[in-house]
Amino acid sequence: MGKGLSGGELILHPPAKIAQVGGSQVIMGNVALYGATAGFLFAAGSAGERFAIRNSGATAVVEGVGEHGCEYMTGGVVVILGTTGRNFGAGMTGGAAYVWDPENRFASEQRFHPAFVETDLLGDCECNAQVLVHDLLHRHVLKTGSRLGQKLLEHWPETSMRMLRVSPKGLAQS
Repeated sequence: MGKGLSGGELILHPPAKIAQVGGSQVIMGNVALYGATAGFLFAAGSAGERFAIRNSGATAVVEGVGEHGCEYMTGGVVVILGTTGRNFGAGMTGGAAYVWDPENRFASEQRFHPAFVETDLLGDCECNAQVLVHDLLHRHVLKTGSRLGQKLLEHWPETSMRMLRVSPKGLAQS
């Protein structure tokens, strides 16, 4: 889904009956946003493996990803409001990802690829990064009706202190 996305918006949300169940639903398969260069994806659910591989300019908000997320990413912005698989950011040379990590699993279990990326708390980042993520989260809620996104917005100060910025080593971005 979204392979080679070069503009526009993709908006995914579960049917109302499923959304009422609560919890993050898998809403797209593997290799979504492969090679995307521009555009937006807002998904009230999680993605499979190798999400946003070779992303070079698209912006996405999803509620979880499988193994190898943001692999070989060279640009764009990805916000993940849930768990990730292992090997996140392998080969990442540009762009930025933001991972909501309320249980400190992403960092403590080192799910990211430390040879390529480093992490820091969004709450400790410059104001531009915080504004960007807050704005994307707000758009995500408006477009998908995400209950998780709404909860995170309502508790923004706590959310920002549990959100990690993942960026290529030595290239921390605003």
